Amino acid sequence: MATITLGGNTTKTSGELPEVGTAAPDFKLASKDLSQVSLDNYKGKRIVMNIFPSVDTGVCAASVRHFNKDAAALEDTAVLCISRDLPFAQARFCGAEGLENVETLSDFKDGSFGKAYGLEIADGAFAGLHSRVVLVLDADHKIIYEEQVPEIGQEPNYEAALSALN
Repeated sequence: MATITLGGNTTKTSGELPEVGTAAPDFKLASKDLSQVSLDNYKGKRIVMNIFPSVDTGVCAASVRHFNKDAAALEDTAVLCISRDLPFAQARFCGAEGLENVETLSDFKDGSFGKAYGLEIADGAFAGLHSRVVLVLDADHKIIYEEQVPEIGQEPNYEAALSALN
């Protein structure tokens, strides 16, 4: 379990993030059209996973906007914004914001992604949601960067995450 904070209050996650250098666990997530997506959908592509509690919070929305701006310049890279929000809410947000360079994916059905990646919030007000995490995978889907943001209300280190792609 990782220890993080929410508004300064200590909370825990369901486990530990997969380690840098290991293969990313496969997943099954819902896309905006409710089709099922897995790692196989991104064969040969690098992946930036921007994972957060809910797109309807200020910091989460800011991270999606930031990665959308940066993603336009990335080649052979998919930027996945992952939360437990319903796919409809994710699509509404991206549509209203004009965000076209990121892909939103939802773990709303059973939370299996959050559990497999050890990032589900285990207690407190956000229990069951995802903690704020950025993972970067190479084209073979090995983890080359990870960040468990220590305070849920803080933005991730965008520069460090994107520099891992160089």
